[in-house]
Amino acid sequence: MNALLKDFLFTKGFFVGEEGPNENAAEVLVSLADLFGIRITSHSELASEDMIRVSSRGLGIHVPEPFYRGFPESVRELSLDELFLDQLVHYATTYGLGDFSRPGHSLFEETLERAYFAEDVEPRDFEILTPDEASLKLQGYVESLLASTRPLSAAQIALVRNFIKESGYIVESCASKDTASLLIIETRDSSLARLLVLSDVIRLVEWIQYRGYAKRDIKKLNLRNADRKLITAVLDEIFLHGRCNVRDCHEKRKAWNGLLHHIHYKPVNDTAAEFVASIRSGPNLSVYAEFEVLMASGDVLGAATLLRDEKSPAALLRQLNYVLSRCGTDEDVKSVLDAAFTSNKIVLIQLLLQYGSYGRSDLRTFAFQKFNMLRIHQETPEEGKRRRSVLPPETSDFVCNRIREYLADACRGKLGRVYADERMKLVALPLQEGTSMGGIGTLPTGSRIPLPEGKKVRAFTYWELVDDIDLSAIGLTEEGEQVEFSWRTMADRQSDAIVYSGDQTSGYDGGSEFFDVEFDRFRETYPNVRYIVFCDNVFSRKPFCGCLCTAGYMMRDQEDSGEIFEPKTVKSSFQVTCDSTFAYLFGIDLERNEFVWLNIANDSFQQVAGATALGFLIDRMHTTDTINLFDFAHLLATEVVERPEDADVVFCDDVLELNPGQEQIRSVDYERIIGLLNA
Repeated sequence: MNALLKDFLFTKGFFVGEEGPNENAAEVLVSLADLFGIRITSHSELASEDMIRVSSRGLGIHVPEPFYRGFPESVRELSLDELFLDQLVHYATTYGLGDFSRPGHSLFEETLERAYFAEDVEPRDFEILTPDEASLKLQGYVESLLASTRPLSAAQIALVRNFIKESGYIVESCASKDTASLLIIETRDSSLARLLVLSDVIRLVEWIQYRGYAKRDIKKLNLRNADRKLITAVLDEIFLHGRCNVRDCHEKRKAWNGLLHHIHYKPVNDTAAEFVASIRSGPNLSVYAEFEVLMASGDVLGAATLLRDEKSPAALLRQLNYVLSRCGTDEDVKSVLDAAFTSNKIVLIQLLLQYGSYGRSDLRTFAFQKFNMLRIHQETPEEGKRRRSVLPPETSDFVCNRIREYLADACRGKLGRVYADERMKLVALPLQEGTSMGGIGTLPTGSRIPLPEGKKVRAFTYWELVDDIDLSAIGLTEEGEQVEFSWRTMADRQSDAIVYSGDQTSGYDGGSEFFDVEFDRFRETYPNVRYIVFCDNVFSRKPFCGCLCTAGYMMRDQEDSGEIFEPKTVKSSFQVTCDSTFAYLFGIDLERNEFVWLNIANDSFQQVAGATALGFLIDRMHTTDTINLFDFAHLLATEVVERPEDADVVFCDDVLELNPGQEQIRSVDYERIIGLLNA
């Protein structure tokens, strides 16, 4: 099995064993426990040396030193003048003289003796799977991902692609057109056009333009001949098999005209010829054009019915705010909502989150996901004044309640008897994971993890193949006001509350940066700050996908061993791989003393974290207050039971002895949860 598949299973708590017992298994088990705090709970006789390599990749072991090698003690001992002078000399050498040939370190810190590691850590429980068990487990994950109607992340696409290549798995269905497009591009297999309908070809072309040419605008096509041939073959397949939703194609008529001209498309049959003629010179058949005519005439219910019948209830729900804001009476509101009824659980949950926070701010924030990255638009005061789609609080509350009813109907009785651990209330649902990056300990955006008493968080990032990546911490008040903790500000903010390891610029040999946050002292020093958001940005302007960057966090004792990076204490470690220079990593809710997962790739080439507004993330911090995995499990149940042994499906992270026929779903099994959301 290839390394990528093994690494993926490692993030789920599984190793892949070799065939038959290993004579060095006992030594491997001791090494796993000693180096990584890993405890094997099954098939221990299959432990092999390769598992140490897999663990090293997953948790990190050879991490470059930061600027201050005695972090955090030595940093606190330096004066403000010494901290500033360290920075000035370092920047003069690197950015001033252009010398990135060797890692930079402090001129003033003293050498510190490190203590023997004696921190209090919980062991990690891992299972060893046989190769057949591993293949079956991977197939389940892949099939759940292929059932997702939402775009997959780059890591998930890589998993699907590698599994298909290694196992010969035949893809019979794929719910996301983005996923299908990427599989066609990466395999160059035009027969996978069976996963698309005609209107999806424009999305395929957008991905080809972005992946192959780093361009986002398909109005200016200049494709290589191989790509033209692939698109032509896909079109021919679709026309020959009759998957032609012509009316939907008219929504992007200009794009179709440009594409057909650019590839010099010659119709493969009469259906194709009729389509080409309708695009070039026929009337505009777009549903949305007719929808806008009805809305302008005041026929709101007629417009809603048109969208539902000609597109889908989900299409109507995406326009719900616009349609409801034009309703004249409460009866109109009820009629529109009745027309919008759907069993699409993901759309309903997204609307529940939208209307659950509706009106929290006078100015709205719009989040758009494209090419596995998040683009943010904050409504300006001028745009707010021109806004017409405003709902009164009683209407948004009514919509929320009705959506909850629809969601209950869509979920009811899907899983039989269900037991859900109370801790699942802190786990968010994986609704839009396309912007996320994978690794050990990662959870869906908005998930929360209680922070233990007597510990501190050590956030980290380390890298190779780039000069300078910056780890920053941004404090947020309830109102969204920001306090920056970064290389630009930390010289006069180093304290017992928060301490920073220095801005490492180290060239291609690799560098690292760290933050320590001690919660009680931070709350005393910065009483107005409710949240801390950690961000990574590439100061050298190279996108993350062009270098090697890892980020994550450790839970350390207040008085730690002095070893800056300690794999045993790593709670999460993931690769930052997005095609941008800016990513939101995770947050801390200081009031609730909880860690909050973000893991969002931002569609930005921002060099400095403090120059970016982060207030929109506050809603993401409260996702689980609206709906969470515990709620979802109960919605799916025919019967909720009080004991795990009485359930058909158990939602719990504990190591359990399952009865025959029982299924356990853990918080890290979000591929399985994706499958349930799309079932």
